[in-house]
Amino acid sequence: MSKILTIIRHGKSDWSYDDLADFDRPLKARGYTDAYKMAERLKKEEPLPDLFYTSPANRALYTAIIFARVLFNQFDNIDVNEELYMASYRSILNILRQSPDKSNHIAIFGHNPGVTDFANKFIFNQIDNIPTAGYVKFEFDTNCWKDVNPENLTNHSFEYPKKSDTNLY
Repeated sequence: MSKILTIIRHGKSDWSYDDLADFDRPLKARGYTDAYKMAERLKKEEPLPDLFYTSPANRALYTAIIFARVLFNQFDNIDVNEELYMASYRSILNILRQSPDKSNHIAIFGHNPGVTDFANKFIFNQIDNIPTAGYVKFEFDTNCWKDVNPENLTNHSFEYPKKSDTNLY
């Protein structure tokens, strides 16, 4: 059995509210559109995630909700984790390594620079920036989340809203 991780950057946020704290910034219209688009793209890749971890920040939480709606039309597999708000690579890895082994595909919704830093610790061809609503999907040859590391990475893919996908439309 293998473990699959999909790490997703939140959708594009709306900066037009000067009086809102960073934590409370909502998605802008494009953020919603791109999140739905990317959720539909992930839906075509089996197996689907069976557990979502998300930052509690408005933009990340709404992105996770959109993915859950598209993939399952239910929300009981979303775990809001305070540590994911502006988390570092190390924090994301610690959360992942403490995950239940009964989950075979985990999706983590977070923020840059942490999500891009995390991806770059595992892949050879470095990513400059995971765009908003973009994701990197990793496949690991292990049965235990605590054992996930670059040496047991078997495959990965990088998807983002502006990436051409002629099969989608």
